[in-house]
Amino acid sequence: MKINSNEIKKILCIKPRGIGDIILSTIVLENLKSAFAHSEIHYLTEEFAKRAVENNPFVSKILTFNKKDFVLPIIRKVRKENYDLVFDFWSNPKTAQITFFSGAKYRIGYEKKGRKYAYNFLGRNGTMGKHAAEDNLVLLNIIDVPIISKKIIFKTTEVEKEFAKKFLASINHQYELKLIGIIPSGGWESKRCDPVKWIEICDEIQKKYQSHFLILWGPGDEKDAKSISEGLNRTPLMAPKSSFGELSGLIEKCDLIIANDSGPMHVAAALRKPTLGIFGPTDPEAHRPFAENSSYVIHSELHCIKCTKLVCPYGHECMLELPIDKVMIEIERLMKIVKQN
Repeated sequence: MKINSNEIKKILCIKPRGIGDIILSTIVLENLKSAFAHSEIHYLTEEFAKRAVENNPFVSKILTFNKKDFVLPIIRKVRKENYDLVFDFWSNPKTAQITFFSGAKYRIGYEKKGRKYAYNFLGRNGTMGKHAAEDNLVLLNIIDVPIISKKIIFKTTEVEKEFAKKFLASINHQYELKLIGIIPSGGWESKRCDPVKWIEICDEIQKKYQSHFLILWGPGDEKDAKSISEGLNRTPLMAPKSSFGELSGLIEKCDLIIANDSGPMHVAAALRKPTLGIFGPTDPEAHRPFAENSSYVIHSELHCIKCTKLVCPYGHECMLELPIDKVMIEIERLMKIVKQN
């Protein structure tokens, strides 16, 4: 079967959750718009994650559902749109059903056991590159969509930009100092760098650079953010309680971002901010900040590194014993990029 591009008027991309995962999936958008210039591109995500593709110049509409919703109402919502082409970038049992019953002539997903029935084009993970962002391009490759761009895309709104501007104005931030955002968030306990290590990293940076730290936090980060703030030699700035979009506006105001492997880390990379990712249980080759002006650190010598365990069964050595000299080598490299901008 070959796709006739003239038939394609409406495209649906399915990526339900993981704000970082959704942002990484936006690598497909410029390529799809180039190949199907006269088509609309829609996204199907869970309600909590829709901000990941809101305000995206290539996305015309976002359909949402909640994790506990039954599949039939979601299918009805999708069928009403009369899609010509559906990409299932998640390809789990639920999204496979949605894709199969979508009514689309062309249905594309990953070659996974028990789900092949749902698609008439199949791609295999890991055949386009090491990074998770590039895995999304597999589904474009199998229908011969030219890859003209590998940019991930996230845009802040004017309201979010103004929120960040007003906050920094209210605290009289000294703009001659480099503003370094630190993000203690992490979807798993084991991915979260311990406050004591954050304090060590920040204090070491302030020995060498005239900088101000802005602690960027979200729900569940309050305890770590407070511990970091109280432990630093020089009092940092603390971001106000904010929505995900407002937090992104603050990220955009920073000169440099240091973050755990998390959704906000991928936001920083998509906003083209020099970003340092701190890794332990996850593989940085697959999940690092996806931007040329970014980097990562990992304590690669440990026997248990990249364990993928949600909770560390040992003493969280991947974070607590992360050599500070490794961190500073990458900070120095990124600071050179900051000075050039």
